[in-house]
Amino acid sequence: MVRGHSVRMTTLLARPTPATPTETRASRHERGFWTIAVAFAVSLAFTVVPTPLWAIYQRHDGYSTIAVTIAFAAYAVGVIVSLFLAGHLSDRWGRRRVLLPAILLEAAAAALFLTSTSLGVVIVARVLSGLGVGMLTATATAHLSELHAAARPAAGRARADLVATVANLGGFAFGPLVAGLLAQYVTAPLRTPYAVFLVLLLAAAVAVARVPETVSVPTLRQRYRPQRVTVPAAARPRYFAAGGGAFAALSVLGLFTSLAPAFVAGTLHHPSRALAGLVASMVFASGAAAQIVLRRQPVRRQVAGGLALMTAGLLTVTAGVWAASLPVFLLGGAVAGAGAGALLKGALSTVVDLAPPSTRGEALAGVFLGGYLGLAVPVLGLGVATQFLPARVALLGFATVIVVVIAAVSRRLLRSS
Repeated sequence: MVRGHSVRMTTLLARPTPATPTETRASRHERGFWTIAVAFAVSLAFTVVPTPLWAIYQRHDGYSTIAVTIAFAAYAVGVIVSLFLAGHLSDRWGRRRVLLPAILLEAAAAALFLTSTSLGVVIVARVLSGLGVGMLTATATAHLSELHAAARPAAGRARADLVATVANLGGFAFGPLVAGLLAQYVTAPLRTPYAVFLVLLLAAAVAVARVPETVSVPTLRQRYRPQRVTVPAAARPRYFAAGGGAFAALSVLGLFTSLAPAFVAGTLHHPSRALAGLVASMVFASGAAAQIVLRRQPVRRQVAGGLALMTAGLLTVTAGVWAASLPVFLLGGAVAGAGAGALLKGALSTVVDLAPPSTRGEALAGVFLGGYLGLAVPVLGLGVATQFLPARVALLGFATVIVVVIAAVSRRLLRSS
C-alpha cells in the first residue's frame, strides 16, 4: 500500500502543471480549427465527384453535352440561391448551426446519387449539393479565422487564410482524383464514389457537432433578411474588384469540373476515367500549391501573379485543344489552376481585411456569390455554344470572354491592392 502511494506521489510530482483554462480553451479551438478544415475539404471534394463520371453518364444514360452542362449549372444555381438566402446567417445564428445542416445536405445529395442515374435525380442532387456549399463556404472560412484567433491569439491571420483556401482547392483536387480512380478500377462506378463520400460526410458531421462555437448568438430573435453586402463605402471599389477576380477564377475552375473531361475524351481522344479525374485534380492541386508558395507575398503580388497565370493558362489550354495535344492541354490547365488559386486567395484575403468581424461571413458570402456566378454563367454559355459550334471554337470564345473579364478587373484590383 505504501509502495502504491509512493508511485502515485512520484507520478503527480512528475506530471506537468495542469493546463490553465486559457490553454484548455486554446487546445479545443485548435482541434476545432483542423476539424473544420477537414470537414470543409471533404464537403467540397464531394461536390466534384461527378467530374470524371460525366462521360460515363453520357455513354450509359445517354446524356448530351448540354445535359451535362445543365447538371453542372444546377449545382451553381443551388450555390447562388443558398449564398443569397443563407450564406450570411452564421453571423447571427452561429457557425455550427449553419455548418451542420450544410454538411447534411451534402450527405443527402450523396444518398440521392445512389438511388438513380436519371437526369432528373442527378439535377436534384446537384441542386442540394449546391445549397449545402452555399451555406458552407463563407461560414467555414469565417469559422476557421475565428478558431485560429482563439487558439493562437498572438499570431497573425496568415495561417487561417492559407488553410481556408487550401482546404477549398485541396478538396476540389481530392474529389475528382478519388472518384476517377474508383470509377476506373472498381465495380459500380456510378455508385461506389458516392457511397464512399456519404460515409466521409456523415463522419464529418459528427465531428463538427463537437467544435466550439465562435459567435455569440443574440438572445432576441432577429428579423430574417436575405443576403446583402456590408462593407465601408470607401472600400466598395476594392470589394467589387475582388468579386470580379473571384468570378474569373471560378469560371476557369468550373471549366475543368464540367466540360474539360469531355474535351479530353473526345477532342483529345483519351477516354480514361482515371485521367479525367487526374486532369481536374491537377488543376486544383496546382491552385493549392500556388497559394502555399505565395502565402508570404503581399496581396498585390498574389493578385498580379494570379491574373497573369490565368491568362497564360487559358491561352495554352485553348492551343492544346486546337492542336489536339494532351501535354499542351495539361500544361495550360496547371498554369491556369495556379493562377486561379493565387487570385482566389488574394481576393479572399482582401475581403477579410475589409469586413469587420460582425459581418465577415456576410461579406465573404457576397464575394463567393460573385465567384459562383462565374462558375455558372460562362460554363453554361460554353455548353450551349458546343451545340452549335465545334468544341475548339466554343472554347476559344470562352477563353476570350474570361480574358476580357480579367482585363476589366485587373487595373482596379491591382491599384486597390
